[in-house]
Amino acid sequence: MSGRSERRAFLSLGGNLGDPERAMATALRMLDADPQARVGKVSSLYRTPPWGKLDQPDFLNAAAEIFTRRDPHGLLDLCLAAERALKRVREERWGPRIVDIDILTYDDLAVHEAGLEVPHPRMLDRAFVLIPLAEIAPNLIVSGKTVAERAEAIDASGIERLAGGQDWWRR
Repeated sequence: MSGRSERRAFLSLGGNLGDPERAMATALRMLDADPQARVGKVSSLYRTPPWGKLDQPDFLNAAAEIFTRRDPHGLLDLCLAAERALKRVREERWGPRIVDIDILTYDDLAVHEAGLEVPHPRMLDRAFVLIPLAEIAPNLIVSGKTVAERAEAIDASGIERLAGGQDWWRR
């Protein structure tokens, strides 16, 4: 896929049930197989402590760059379809999950609608989002600062970059 109508988005992926690495890799391959989307850069995997609801297993998290001809809602639909295909169940806010895919940014658009907010409204408060995102898009500007600046300023306690590099999802 290429062309002038292509837009760039960044996603956050995570999970802590079953085999989250496999689930996230499968989700990325599903997104990449869509004729209107392709995966660009993907961060390394990071082991991160739970956030919000603390009495659950650690998460694996990553960030991905997506090039798409879909509009923001179409990209959200694609992400939700991947979650459903992987049997994501939404039972508890911030609770354990097989896979979670959030749209962080979509070009420089701001969307504030029921079911979709871009940039993601809590991304700047979450080290598990900023650290992987800074690996692949350090100069991306969100709310007036680069992601690298924001990642440097956030408490990243307990976050561990795992060995394996950025091609983990292609294996």
